[in-house]
Amino acid sequence: MNDVLHKLPEFVGNHMMLALLFAIILVALIAGEVGRLFRKWKTITPAGLTQLINRENALVIDLSSYADYEKAHIPNSRHVAPSQFDPETNKDLSKAKDLPVVVVDKDGRGVAKAANRLIKAGFQKVYVLDGGVYAWQTAQFPVAKGKK
Repeated sequence: MNDVLHKLPEFVGNHMMLALLFAIILVALIAGEVGRLFRKWKTITPAGLTQLINRENALVIDLSSYADYEKAHIPNSRHVAPSQFDPETNKDLSKAKDLPVVVVDKDGRGVAKAANRLIKAGFQKVYVLDGGVYAWQTAQFPVAKGKK
């Protein structure tokens, strides 16, 4: 180990771009983890979502495109177009402030902004389904098709 530490400055000097790339990736990973620790909402697995629905009557909001929602969605989830998602003015949502609210979309990538808006609107229990409806289907949970 001591030998490696002695050769490290020479390696960095000879491979400056590689060392710089390593430092950038390391900083990005640390920033991502720190951000994950301090966000107010939590990610949840499909199995965890099932428990949350069964035990606490969670509200599932699907922000997928309408075409994706019609192809497959979590049963009893409510579809809301991302452009119409406004937790501050939606009366149905304001009634659910005490319930757990789970935000989903097709693949789980586009829901962080919506989760942050829910937190800002005063919701206490906000979750995001990790992997979205795709993860739900992969876990072989039932899906509904069509408008409802």
